[in-house]
Amino acid sequence: MPEPLPRLNTADLPPAVDVSDNTAALAAVRAVVDAGPYTDEWDSLRRYRPPRWYVDAKFGIFIHWGVYSVPAFRNEWYSRTMYQEGRPEFEHHREVHGDQADFGYKDFIPSFTMSGFDPTDWARLFRRAGAQFVVPVAEHHDGFAMYDTARSRWSAARMGPERDVLGDLLAAVDEAWMVRGASTHRAEHWFFMNGGTRFDSDVRDPRWQDFYGPAQRDETAPNERFLEDWLLRCVEVVDRYRPQVLWFDWWIEQPAFEPYLRQLAAYYYNRAAQWGRGVVINHKWDAFPAGAAVYDVERGTLGSTREQVWQNDTSVSRTSWCWVDSHEYKSASDLVAELADVVAKNGVLLLNIGPKPDGTIAAQERALLEQVGDWLTRNGEAVYGTRPWRVSGEGPTKTAAGSFVDDVAAGYTGADVRFTHREDPAGEYVYAILLAEPEDGVARVKAFGTGSPLLEREVREVHVLGAGRAPEWSRGPDELVVRLPPRAAVAGGPVVKLFFEPEQVPERWDSLHGPSPA
Repeated sequence: MPEPLPRLNTADLPPAVDVSDNTAALAAVRAVVDAGPYTDEWDSLRRYRPPRWYVDAKFGIFIHWGVYSVPAFRNEWYSRTMYQEGRPEFEHHREVHGDQADFGYKDFIPSFTMSGFDPTDWARLFRRAGAQFVVPVAEHHDGFAMYDTARSRWSAARMGPERDVLGDLLAAVDEAWMVRGASTHRAEHWFFMNGGTRFDSDVRDPRWQDFYGPAQRDETAPNERFLEDWLLRCVEVVDRYRPQVLWFDWWIEQPAFEPYLRQLAAYYYNRAAQWGRGVVINHKWDAFPAGAAVYDVERGTLGSTREQVWQNDTSVSRTSWCWVDSHEYKSASDLVAELADVVAKNGVLLLNIGPKPDGTIAAQERALLEQVGDWLTRNGEAVYGTRPWRVSGEGPTKTAAGSFVDDVAAGYTGADVRFTHREDPAGEYVYAILLAEPEDGVARVKAFGTGSPLLEREVREVHVLGAGRAPEWSRGPDELVVRLPPRAAVAGGPVVKLFFEPEQVPERWDSLHGPSPA
């Protein structure tokens, strides 16, 4: 049995924050919305276009960290499931930490020290992994803010590590030449701890009401007071940290959020116009109409290329987004295959890690990021700044489209291929990314055969990225055959690069990317 954790010392608590009057704050939001260039109407917000930096970036790092990393049991929903009778977390909590009336979720806060947190080290690791932007969780469903908020005493700046963890990391992200982002999962806090209202737990104690929140029934629509607070917390993150990616989890698609979503989007886009920055809102399901923000799929993929850029958020672990003691990790080859699949379909991959409560990143997660970085160091030209080709891929492995289907990456073979494309004044380049290393050392690409309608010109050159010499290759009616030269071993499949002299613009260029380069 582990040593008992210290409880929250109520004598050391900062005073509660009075946010009962939002009149002035809401008026300030309205002033920014009214100033334009966007209004809070969907017709105006549909004029939004994702910035070029994001479309080119292709790869970012997501970070789930918080008080839920202290119990480190099953997943990041511990703050909910520890109060749900019949769940493994409920019984685990009582066995390890005690009755929920005596030791509640709030009592994990003193053990969330982040004492080993080195934001510069984290940023260097993410840069080494090849990430172009970083999206830490600003606030999860549990209601504990990882940033310095003026709207709650329950924040990392006032309790636990007693530092602005989000701000410190984003400053290091700036120094490492990456783009800053933030995610908010606050919407679900309306109901998240409601299990604790059904039996004798600390959720019922009025002293902690400003932490545990409304704790309403799941099907109850959030009221005006909660929605205003949600909006103003989002605005606070926007103004204080200027994230260029603002990621939202589910539940904002609930009808009650609709007018507040419009206000927030207009506010954020208008503030970005004042900053002179291109920004992105990520959303799930149908929270935003097409074109008003960037669609996000959780742990999944699309069945084919999407004309508008989209995003897949997934994790290095199959079992949890936050740190737990018993992860089932994906392989680096799986992660590279997911990246290639997403990019080939005009998407961006947001890859999550979960630091430990002391602020360190587990050795296995560091190794996975470094291995992805090794692959991108060799093959990044097939990823960064590319655009979809005429088809996204080929191969025997069929993938289901939608959310929660990313485990298919473990079944990809060397015959599974994803395609990307770029064009510049020197010529046209098409990349075939094999999703695994072929067992016989030979790459075979059916789309590049002489009988394929996808290539309208003769192939000028064939290269294998990272190889020290040109490969032996032949092109027949059914396929291009490339004998892969020796290369240093890295996780992930090889990339075959075709070069053509410029003749004509591929027909998909105009529809996806506007005018072609001169």
